[in-house]
Amino acid sequence: MRGLLCSPLLMLLLFLQPWETQLQFAGPRCRTGPLDLVFVIDSSRSVRPFEFETMRQFLVGLLRGLDVGPNATRVGVIQYSSQVQSVFPLGAFSRREDMERAIRALVPLAQGTMTGLAIQYAMNVAFSVAEGARPPEARVPRVAVIVTDGRPQDRVAEVAAQARARGIEIYAVGVQRADVGSLRAMASPPLDEHVFLVESFDLIQEFGLQFQGRLCGKDLCAEGGHGCQHQCVSTPGTFHCACNPGYQLAADNKSCLVVDHCSFGNHSCQHECVSTFGGPRCYCREGHDLLPDGRSCQARDLCNGVDHGCEFQCVSEGLSYRCLCPEGQQLQADGKSCNHGCREGHVDLVLLVDGSKSVRPQNFELVKRFVNQIVDFLDVSPEGTRVGLVQFSSRVRTEFPLGRYGTAAEVKQAVLAVEYMERGTMTGLALRHMVEHSFSEAQGARPRALNVPRVGLVFTDGRSQDDISVWAARAKEEGIVMYAVGVGKAVEEELRQIASEPAELHVSYSPDFGTMTHLLDNLRGSICPEEGIGAGTELQSPCECENLVEFQGRTLGALEKLTQNLAQLTARLENLENQLATQK
Repeated sequence: MRGLLCSPLLMLLLFLQPWETQLQFAGPRCRTGPLDLVFVIDSSRSVRPFEFETMRQFLVGLLRGLDVGPNATRVGVIQYSSQVQSVFPLGAFSRREDMERAIRALVPLAQGTMTGLAIQYAMNVAFSVAEGARPPEARVPRVAVIVTDGRPQDRVAEVAAQARARGIEIYAVGVQRADVGSLRAMASPPLDEHVFLVESFDLIQEFGLQFQGRLCGKDLCAEGGHGCQHQCVSTPGTFHCACNPGYQLAADNKSCLVVDHCSFGNHSCQHECVSTFGGPRCYCREGHDLLPDGRSCQARDLCNGVDHGCEFQCVSEGLSYRCLCPEGQQLQADGKSCNHGCREGHVDLVLLVDGSKSVRPQNFELVKRFVNQIVDFLDVSPEGTRVGLVQFSSRVRTEFPLGRYGTAAEVKQAVLAVEYMERGTMTGLALRHMVEHSFSEAQGARPRALNVPRVGLVFTDGRSQDDISVWAARAKEEGIVMYAVGVGKAVEEELRQIASEPAELHVSYSPDFGTMTHLLDNLRGSICPEEGIGAGTELQSPCECENLVEFQGRTLGALEKLTQNLAQLTARLENLENQLATQK
């Protein structure tokens, strides 16, 4: 039994108008009572334009079968790729026409496939009271429908479990190239009622009918369109087909066959045989592809079949794959990129992160990820690089000082736990706080006598609401090497004022939050001790060859000076003895 399987989205487009029409005329609009419903739509680059149009019409068709209103079903739509964009929140529209207009105006993002980030946004933002969701005490059901066509480029299981734990019911709908394992990791139990793989017009119609049926409690057999050849058996929220005596249900779960061709034992299928009207048909188990002979199966090389994103090497392992790095480099937390160095030296690094309202919650999550990518290429330890984090808006808050955490894992965990402040942009106040407090020994900075470089990195997306000139200059007078990272509407003049000279090496800019990861290489080359400002500050072992030769040279020089001084002293003593002898 293959359940709901997949076929090209082109068939959906060819049958698009009938599908939307059938949803419209499936019966009266469903009366569900209060419901908060958010659609999470994949608009990555793998979704071709006509496929995206199919999903757009699919949404419109579903909307026309719902009882939309402030006291009934509230609908929100978000789309995602490498970033997340709210098409409209739950509280934006109360009329179906307004929702359809917004969906028809939707422009795909056409980047990566960060499904986990989209689920996190839905959980933390889209289903918040501020976005129009009804408060938890109202006990209004919260439902998320995720529609995707590929394998996520980030992890979904943990964040989906958190969303379900918060009471969000998740339906996972996969189209054509979707990864079954990821769909099952996202969906609510029971999985056979919440996971759908869409291949053909009939199957996407079935999903629409079943989804409406679960929401509305309809008799789906009575609604028609079930496709059962003999009998349709209705159960709450779904249906199944049955056959008359002497027949058996076929592999499509709709048709009835008199003869099971596979039972004859002459089909020669390597994995599975499915009986059809035309005879036996072979299928392969998950992770395998059917060969041209129609019977044999070959293990699928996932590295050649998916956009794995591995920086160095991809290795297929059964139903999954993993990334490898060259010898001497470490795999980063994203499971794809490799560490390129910056594992020696000593730096005290304080990050000043803009938490003003212009950043917005979803972008602040991207900023935290960016900060952790910086931490990935640092040698974080009490003796190596120490990291502190300060967030600023209309006020300044030390999230953690330089001396608190001794490992990169601890720092990254603390960064992810930082809560967004919102409000204004007082960059000057943040610079003052950094100079007066963040680099003090009480906060964990090492004494100046150790000559450990002090580095400040300011991250901002807009113009400061206070003067920055005095404390930007003061920071550099105090010997702090300053870097300025600007995004979006950041002001170049202010970035240059904050940064150390030359500005070309200390100022970085990205037009938007989704593309700022390209700045990492520049920052690595500047901040890494062996590549940038910390070069030569490492504590050297006296036993290393170069240091031993240097020590020997300094010692011989000191002995030569002592010999000269001793000769001079001996000559003076002899002169003094001669003078005493003369006086006698």
